[in-house]
Amino acid sequence: MTTPMPRAGSPVFYTVREAAQILRIDTATLYRAIREDGFPAVRVRSRYVVPSAVLDRLIAEAAESGGLVDPRKMAAERRTAREVERLNGGRW
Repeated sequence: MTTPMPRAGSPVFYTVREAAQILRIDTATLYRAIREDGFPAVRVRSRYVVPSAVLDRLIAEAAESGGLVDPRKMAAERRTAREVERLNGGRW
């Protein structure tokens, strides 16, 4: 599945608070998931931001599957890709 491109006029990144509001969850819940590497985010110094592509992908997967979508799976895929890259010396 390809990652959707951001919609015109929408931000490329959301603050954790904005992402939590979109997901209708508590901000602390999302921070906890991010810190446990259970939700994809970008860390810039001491701040986290959530790529809009992550939220778009979650929405698209939920709409396509009609079932449960687990962002931990996305995080696990990301960790696996990083580990493969590390083991291959930065080469795929």
